[in-house]
Amino acid sequence: MILKHSGIGVSSDPTSVRSLIHFIMELENLFNYIGGCLLSSGETVSVAESVTSGFLQFSFSQMKDASQFYKGGITAYTQEGKVDLLHVDDEEATMYNCVSGNIAETMALNVAETFTSDWSIGVTGYATSVEESDGKLYAYFAIAYKGNILLSEKLDLHTRTKATNAQLYYSEFILGCFKLELDKKQEKQD
Repeated sequence: MILKHSGIGVSSDPTSVRSLIHFIMELENLFNYIGGCLLSSGETVSVAESVTSGFLQFSFSQMKDASQFYKGGITAYTQEGKVDLLHVDDEEATMYNCVSGNIAETMALNVAETFTSDWSIGVTGYATSVEESDGKLYAYFAIAYKGNILLSEKLDLHTRTKATNAQLYYSEFILGCFKLELDKKQEKQD
């Protein structure tokens, strides 16, 4: 039996339900940790996303006292949005269908400038198999701190991954990497 809510299928199998509950609990732990780090440091964050289509923004908004550190975000799903709002180079965007490491970095740097945040994240990629991606699922993301790219990576997923699962995986992975960057900064200060 499959339970459907908002188009996301959830199996009634107890193992799947436990997995979903575990995933949500882990995500909440991640939210609490990141929010606590940003609150204690007095630093801020902003997000520019495409492939995750607002899930990172949603995630930051769920953190306790988010208005004290989460400055905002931009979901730029089209080339026009990336060029106009995030100042991605139009020729580069055309050449790479808006999906490259440099574009993710540009998104991260420019959203930080727009929102005057200390930290920023940019992500672009594919959640569905399309001709432009050669049938592959992947995303590029970048994490910046005070105008410097600290991490810029590519994530590859199996081509059979459902779009919603791909977006959730990208988001969770990026938040996990952001946590690690916060930890590194804290260790340098100690």
